[in-house]
Amino acid sequence: MKKTFVLALLISAWTIWTPATQAAEGLPVVRDFRIEAKDSVKNQAPILVLFMTPSCPYCKRALKDFLLPMQSNPEYDSKVLMRQVDYSSNKKLLDFKGKQTTQNKFAKTSNIMAVPTVVFFDSTGKELSRIEGLPSADFYQAYLDSAITESQEKIKATSK
Repeated sequence: MKKTFVLALLISAWTIWTPATQAAEGLPVVRDFRIEAKDSVKNQAPILVLFMTPSCPYCKRALKDFLLPMQSNPEYDSKVLMRQVDYSSNKKLLDFKGKQTTQNKFAKTSNIMAVPTVVFFDSTGKELSRIEGLPSADFYQAYLDSAITESQEKIKATSK
């Protein structure tokens, strides 16, 4: 009985702490942009894509200090969909038109020259805004918020 209780306690602790561990790894990785596009249309929200590599310290900082806290903040749930693409990965990906490509090829097609780069897309794959690199950390959140607002306005203007 005592072993069962300890096991249940360990499982409960693991369940409580697992989401934070998973969140520290990154944003959801895009597999099919058509799925993201449907959510974008439904919410009238831009798709924020972080183009990154696992070895990039600036990418890790952008994730840890800005994007993951935004993702866990309910205030952003209806404003933006947040995803990531690994510039160094050859994992398969379906683009906005359903064409099979890889994460690396999609990044190159999106004219990503350096990481981290954050690109805001509409539901058709049109680029709405872009933030390259990690400019002044003191103002990065303001850059993100401004790009979200700008992207939302562009989406609303085209849906009229």
